[in-house]
Amino acid sequence: MEYEAVIGLETHVQLKTLSKMWCGCANEFGAEPNTNVCPICLGMPGVLPVANEEALRLTALTGLLLNGRITPFAKFDRKNYFYPDASKNYQVTQYDQPSTLGGFVEFELNGGMGRVEITRAHLEEDVGKSTHFDRFSGVDFNRAGVPLLEIVSEPVITSPDMAYEYLNALKEILVYGGISDCDMEKGMVRCDVNISVRPVGQKELGAKIEIKNMNSFSGVRHALEYEIPRQIGVVSKGGKLSQETRRWDDVTGMTETMRSKEQAHDYRYFPEPDLMPFVPDEPYIASIKACVVELPLARKQRFMRDYQLPASDAQTFVWDVPLGGYFESAAKASKSPKAVANWVINNLRARLTETKTTLAEIKFPPAALAELIDLVDSGKISSRIAQDVFAEMFNTGEAPAVIVQKKGLLQVSDTGAIEKFCDEAIAANPKSAEDFRAGKVAALNFLKGQVMKLSKGKANTNLIGEILEKKLKA
Repeated sequence: MEYEAVIGLETHVQLKTLSKMWCGCANEFGAEPNTNVCPICLGMPGVLPVANEEALRLTALTGLLLNGRITPFAKFDRKNYFYPDASKNYQVTQYDQPSTLGGFVEFELNGGMGRVEITRAHLEEDVGKSTHFDRFSGVDFNRAGVPLLEIVSEPVITSPDMAYEYLNALKEILVYGGISDCDMEKGMVRCDVNISVRPVGQKELGAKIEIKNMNSFSGVRHALEYEIPRQIGVVSKGGKLSQETRRWDDVTGMTETMRSKEQAHDYRYFPEPDLMPFVPDEPYIASIKACVVELPLARKQRFMRDYQLPASDAQTFVWDVPLGGYFESAAKASKSPKAVANWVINNLRARLTETKTTLAEIKFPPAALAELIDLVDSGKISSRIAQDVFAEMFNTGEAPAVIVQKKGLLQVSDTGAIEKFCDEAIAANPKSAEDFRAGKVAALNFLKGQVMKLSKGKANTNLIGEILEKKLKA
């Protein structure tokens, strides 16, 4: 019998706010343990939480970025459980009426397109962080109360690769929208993986196995690559899987049981009595819609379609949004967008890195780069001279045409002058001339280089080749 995997992901993302969800404590990574805390985020008796307005806004914006909808009524609930990292013995979250519902994420997958539907994206608070030592454990509550967005997918993911690409696409969307920095090394993104297997064609899901607190996307993929065959191996041999929670061990490359879950845990949810429901009005929703940005995949597809860029160039401008914006400004002023992309990626980016300069500090406007490319395309300067002109532009901010005129860099296309340079190159390098006549094509390139030296880089390269061949074959 053939089996298939059914995977759902619950992705927890820390929101990009300055303060925590219910208080004014800093939302800051790396502070000394238990220094960004107060009676509110420690859950002291008698304190009252106040919702972080920016966290509410970012949650609503996420719903729209994920092609979902902002609900007209959302409330907060208490999820009751005892654990050392939850000092209040409950977590404030959204249970049955979250801030956003529905949506989907599209992404590239195995040369085609993949799509994962979203169930909901709801707002809650993060908990503290437990650290286990040899003889004792400690809890750092700096993270407790940090705004946390939980994005729940539908169980429609069918493979480790699909899960990996979905998570990367989701991360790109959240970074693009300014929702989160998604720095996994700082614990800003964590993922719970729900997996079951069933015979192909069966509608009913198998026993759900959960892998908790995955902190890397590659770890999710590796865990699935292990867990799916493990589950299929059990059921294909007549065994039975029971609902349980497992953990992934990066060192052994295996999952192992943490605890069994014969039935769903009763968290005794009830509405948070200290927080009002969130009821967004039309002006508020309109203000959120105004903040929706172009998504990474749409940007890549548009750059490939509108500027005829290869996927690799378009992807570069997806990863580096400011650089892509600079390219687009220059491309709109040029007849050769591909050439603009080459200059931006290979020349401008390299020079920015070398000089530790930001795009905002560049001395020439994007249109100047388009002007430089037009000078090359029109034959007024050679590609070699264009490199020198670009360097001067970068240093001084002068227009390309001004630099060319001032330094006398116009390309020599006079055949008489180029013939003279060719004669000198052949006379000075008789062996190379004989090698070419003997069939060694590379010798011609050497002679071209000699002509360029004699012309100080100004000779028209197309004419050089034609004239050299004509003279050597005469």
